Amino acid sequence: MTQLTPREIVRELDKYVIGQHEAKRAVAIALRNRWRRQQTASDIRNEILPNNIILIGPTGVGKTEIARRLARLAGAPFIKVEATKFTEVGYVGRDVESMVRDLVDVSVGLVRSEHLVTVRDLASKRAEDALVDAIVPRPSGSMSFELSADGTESDIESRRNNVREQLRKGEIEQQDIEIDVRVDPAQRMGFLGRMGFDEMEASVSEMFSSMMPQKSKRRKLSVADARRVLEQQEADKLIDMDRVIQESVRRAEESGIIFIDEIDKVVSKGSAHGVDVSREGVQRDLLPIVEGSTVSTKYGSVKTDHMLFIASGAFHVSAPSDLIPEFQGRFPIRVELTSLHVEDFIAILTRTEHALLKQYTAMLEAEGVTLTVQDEAIREIASIAASVNESVENIGARRLHTILTHVLDPWMFAAPDELTSAEVTLTPEIVRERLSNIVTHNDLRRYIL
Repeated sequence: MTQLTPREIVRELDKYVIGQHEAKRAVAIALRNRWRRQQTASDIRNEILPNNIILIGPTGVGKTEIARRLARLAGAPFIKVEATKFTEVGYVGRDVESMVRDLVDVSVGLVRSEHLVTVRDLASKRAEDALVDAIVPRPSGSMSFELSADGTESDIESRRNNVREQLRKGEIEQQDIEIDVRVDPAQRMGFLGRMGFDEMEASVSEMFSSMMPQKSKRRKLSVADARRVLEQQEADKLIDMDRVIQESVRRAEESGIIFIDEIDKVVSKGSAHGVDVSREGVQRDLLPIVEGSTVSTKYGSVKTDHMLFIASGAFHVSAPSDLIPEFQGRFPIRVELTSLHVEDFIAILTRTEHALLKQYTAMLEAEGVTLTVQDEAIREIASIAASVNESVENIGARRLHTILTHVLDPWMFAAPDELTSAEVTLTPEIVRERLSNIVTHNDLRRYIL
């Protein structure tokens, strides 16, 4: 769990998301509270429950990006799910408990990666030994080594040492060799994957995996690929999976974060029939998960009492108050994100880490072409993005993607064959010229931008 202060968390989020200070404050405090709770005495620790958050705002203003960046900062198990993917119990679709199972899967992967680091050196050494055995096998039978005519040891060991040296220098990476690759018993039962029952598939596969013997398959691979496979197999042998699972479940319970997007899409519009019944049913099914319950997973029972839930939605045709009262009560913190304007778009294009313009510049540099963008051109792009958002449909910062694609399209297609110069400059005149037909025709603007 991160030990960044709320101010430091906001500072990190500022690198990727422009504005939305209130939303950043809310998630920063919530994240820091996870660490604060861990420092309290055990008797009060169980009583401290997370303050779940609802982020309210139109699409493209940074809700999902805040969650995505928060996950990387947290260093904790995190998943993002779409509320529309879930259905009420009894309907066709995923049940809400699957989000907890997915979170535990993420946690297992996270902890397992940490354990892999501790055994990497030993796994690498064992993989190297296996590669040497595959290229220059030891003599079989009762003779562990051969003797030459003068009684000295055969040259097999010297050949093995030479191969080991070549492996360490990377001189034979493309040479093909044959190795035994372990086959997971669950993979041999691929028919289960088409049934659509994720949890049943996992449970049945797990059961049969423990019952079926381990099998290996002879495969021909390059030395480079064989090394990766062997290192993975050796690392799997060295890792104590019981410890990994125990730690993973604890982390998921104590510091797990679940981001539920498009929560407004499961809000009833006042009707008590048809699809609205199912929508309200999804909320009622989510309620015990958010309140705190125990979910059965293939790794054991997992409690959701101390997981942090962050929900988000545009709420164009509904309001957070349209959620069922019990559900509203479990999300005490509500933050409204503001729409983006011209200055925000300029900042997104210039100030954010790995901004869109930086990405396009890097891609053209790969072709040997240097892209220079004038400040006036950036303002023109931002102005057009804001204008189209107001007149057509507000999709926030995502509008910049479509506009930049159309503006830079000729150069992206021409590089490197047709560009006569290794340098190109984007001016406001070029921006207006390439977007003139689209911006002046409402129909084209609606469908292209």
